Amino acid sequence: MSFSVDKNISLDKNEIHIWFINFNIPEKYFTLLNSFLSEDEILKASKFKFEKDKNCSIITRGALRLLSGKYLNLNPQEIEFKYGDFGKPAFNFETPLKFNVSHSGNIAVLGFCLHSDIGVDIEVMKANFDVFDIASNYFSSSEIEALKILPTEEHTKGFYRCWTRKESFIKAKAKGLSFPLDSFSVSIDSDIKAELLETKWDNNEKEFWKLFSFSPQENYIGAVSVKGQIQKVNYFNFKEFFK
Repeated sequence: MSFSVDKNISLDKNEIHIWFINFNIPEKYFTLLNSFLSEDEILKASKFKFEKDKNCSIITRGALRLLSGKYLNLNPQEIEFKYGDFGKPAFNFETPLKFNVSHSGNIAVLGFCLHSDIGVDIEVMKANFDVFDIASNYFSSSEIEALKILPTEEHTKGFYRCWTRKESFIKAKAKGLSFPLDSFSVSIDSDIKAELLETKWDNNEKEFWKLFSFSPQENYIGAVSVKGQIQKVNYFNFKEFFK
């Protein structure tokens, strides 16, 4: 599918749109995205110590404004945001459009859907750590056991499957790290099938959620969690806008 900066984007109530944004973009597009930012966003970006982090903030925020404008039929500069108690961003006006943002390494991910709570997470996969040392502090007992039975060469990937799915779910719930990480469990044995297996506070809540995994490029893994009857996830590369 091709897009244009001059055209709006439609979104069905039963689908999610996931956008992949690579931070290596031409200077003219960086300038365009920077022009969309509010004074507060420009100030926030300027406070980063490293140029890479500053540019990451500008590109991610500018892309969020551009894409949101295309879904809402608004100018990017007109969009206002608010933040929940645990920092989750949302539109500061009534709209069925929901979104969430994540970034890691050289990639950002933006997720959009209608009406439903949504959370996304993206991570660069690294192998220079003890997966079980971290899992013992953050995973549920059933997730740890599932990780143990994976082949040794699958431990790192299994860890990141679990981590991104749990992180996306917490972000969708908008509870921050105050939410007990061992109070729910996700599947970790497949790149293709992601599932919320257990919600200890309410055995039925797991039935209301859908989880999906994705990999925008080698050594990256991500997940999206959404509450609602989502039937389809469409993935897009942000660079399509500038063709």
